[in-house]
Amino acid sequence: MARAAAFDRGESEFVDKLVGINRVAKVVKGGRRFGFAALVVVGDQRGRVGYGSGKAREVPEAIRKATEAAKRRLIRVPLREGRTLHHDATGKYGAGRVIVRAAPPGTGIIAGGPMRAVFETLGVQDVVAKSIGSANPHNMIKATFVALQGMASPRAVAARRGLKVGEVIGRRRGEGEAEED
Repeated sequence: MARAAAFDRGESEFVDKLVGINRVAKVVKGGRRFGFAALVVVGDQRGRVGYGSGKAREVPEAIRKATEAAKRRLIRVPLREGRTLHHDATGKYGAGRVIVRAAPPGTGIIAGGPMRAVFETLGVQDVVAKSIGSANPHNMIKATFVALQGMASPRAVAARRGLKVGEVIGRRRGEGEAEED
């Protein structure tokens, strides 16, 4: 079962969320050697987020390894108004598929399990997300990252297309221009 707990390791720039810990076994000649595998999501709550997994014989060491791996694997996600995503996106990894949607102010984080940890550490305050298919935390997080890596700000899209930002956003009729009947 996925547990979420924040750990403060003295480095105030990043927030860590422990998504899950599993007990794993290595079969050797004399029997089984037990260890632990940890899955951690790390973010600065301002648009950077990463995930990592670590294995060790003891839980704290597994968490430390996972946190270090997550910090090495950070991605930047553009946020609209610093609180939500710019547009809807889908991500697929293995049998896991996720749909993430931008939401109006006051909606909150409506997301299940491991996706909630990703959005909390990313700094998103309003988002609606749905997971379809696999409930495996690793696949859900990886599918969420696939969706987030596809995010682009209107400024980046406008630069890529050679347009103005207003043309990309698509001003609605009636805003700033007279309607003709």
